[in-house]
Amino acid sequence: MPHADSALVPESIQSKTDFWQHVHSQLAALLEGQYCWISNLSNASSLIFNSLQAFPKYFGADNSKAVNWCGFYIHSKYFPTPRLRVNTKRDTVPPDEVLLLGPFCGKPACQFINISKERARGVCADAYIQQKTLVVPDVDQYPGHIACDGETKSEIVCPLVLTQGDTVHTLGVLDLDCLAFNGFDDEDRIGLEGISALIVGACNW
Repeated sequence: MPHADSALVPESIQSKTDFWQHVHSQLAALLEGQYCWISNLSNASSLIFNSLQAFPKYFGADNSKAVNWCGFYIHSKYFPTPRLRVNTKRDTVPPDEVLLLGPFCGKPACQFINISKERARGVCADAYIQQKTLVVPDVDQYPGHIACDGETKSEIVCPLVLTQGDTVHTLGVLDLDCLAFNGFDDEDRIGLEGISALIVGACNW
């Protein structure tokens, strides 16, 4: 089967639960035998984004309900480049306190997210720090929300958590934005948490 066909959603799938199980199985096949997190997250963001576009019952390409962004923010220490300081016009952020933009589908996004306890703000930073999935029905009502795309109305962010014995590593987050209010619910949370666990286990970090 061509890799692009992985994003096709059969007409028999009518519920969100079945949809996320389908995406999970398709992603598992794509990740098999590949351990580079950059490659795996690239395919994951594309598969999730395009599968959502192909599921018109709940999402699809309708601008009133479409998921307009799907991607990852990963802690800077996992990037295969020297850990340089991240400079902005307002601040200089130590590399241990920043998530960097990873593979994604959608419009250009914020290049980094501050996760320092003193300056962290926004849904991605909070999900990372709390190690908990956050479902936000209205981003404008979320304290400290970072607006990468002004058209986004709702958001869901899942932390990527790796447990090794007694040690827990928070690697980054999986972030999805939607053009509709209340775009995500508990079924999406459960589905995306399963996908996040699959991704974490498939990669060498």
